[in-house]
Amino acid sequence: MPRIAADSESPCQACGACCSYSQNWPRFTIEDDSALDLIPEKFVNERLSGMRCDGDRCSALSGKVGEATSCLVYAVRPDVCRTCMPGDVECAMARKRHGLPVLA
Repeated sequence: MPRIAADSESPCQACGACCSYSQNWPRFTIEDDSALDLIPEKFVNERLSGMRCDGDRCSALSGKVGEATSCLVYAVRPDVCRTCMPGDVECAMARKRHGLPVLA
């Protein structure tokens, strides 16, 4: 996994590919009800099993993939979002799907 200097911008803020990879990816896993209650209802899917998506894109993703993105619920994002790290296997898969270079 690449190391990111404390004073540098996260590569995620210029990417967003993992948040725009699959409507089945931003699913809830080990969160407890109190954590899930913090996510605004408009971002939760109808089955209450994950984040609402517009196509393959998480509805909480703001900005343009590959240029500048941010998460509208970053502070309360699900565990699956917290575990995706720049340069890991999931990151590489998502970046390839969007035609972005894999992080070294």
